[in-house]
Amino acid sequence: MEINMDLKGKTALVTGSNSGIGLGVARELAKAGINVVLNSFTDSQEDHELAHSIATEFGVEARYISADMSKADECRDLITRAGVCDILVNNAGIQYVAGIDEFPVDKWDAIIAINMSSAFHTTAAALPMMRKAGWGRVINIASAHGLTASPYKSAYVAAKHGVVGLTKVTALETAREAITANAICPGYVLTPLVEAQIPDTMKKYDMDRETVIREVLLERQPSKEFATVEQLGGTCLFLASDAAAQITGTTLSVDGGWTAL
Repeated sequence: MEINMDLKGKTALVTGSNSGIGLGVARELAKAGINVVLNSFTDSQEDHELAHSIATEFGVEARYISADMSKADECRDLITRAGVCDILVNNAGIQYVAGIDEFPVDKWDAIIAINMSSAFHTTAAALPMMRKAGWGRVINIASAHGLTASPYKSAYVAAKHGVVGLTKVTALETAREAITANAICPGYVLTPLVEAQIPDTMKKYDMDRETVIREVLLERQPSKEFATVEQLGGTCLFLASDAAAQITGTTLSVDGGWTAL
């Protein structure tokens, strides 16, 4: 049987996609001819211009839809407003670092809502669309912290472990259909947010840039190289393709060997 890698004409909705990993994924999908729906909570002119620029650059349909991923009704309404969702990429996430006994309750609630519960709500709304279309892909951007843990990141680690569990359940509930659900677990990814942290870290440890990257930021990443947003987008493309039709309910680590330790 010939493997069809052509996804042109499909529509992908990527949450949290006006910057960083989400934007990188959306761009790689658009480059492959997939129509994209961008999302964030900001709803600025720049957000809509970003969608327009992607549409112009890659010759696809691209829209921006605002939705607050901390609110269940807005998560579900996002899918409804999109109208079609062949490929759902749950990417929205935030981070906060503190010890368990000092962790602010509002930060815990926000991280669980945005990083984990939003994926439940968007998936619940998207599955009926996928079933009606007879095809679908749910791709959850989890983390190496969905498979292992670090101190002072209780909410993030709990949420990402939850995303991995949700992915498995979604896969089991759709196993007899042409729908798959998988989680990508990145290690450290070079995004504008990470890039902005490097100068301050250099000052803090009195190190040059390369030493900070190798010994501080990538301490747990054996490759000593960042993953890129383009690599994550390529992984999403693979999972959406027919080559991955029998890959479901699992995790793909893009972490330079972190979770092999």
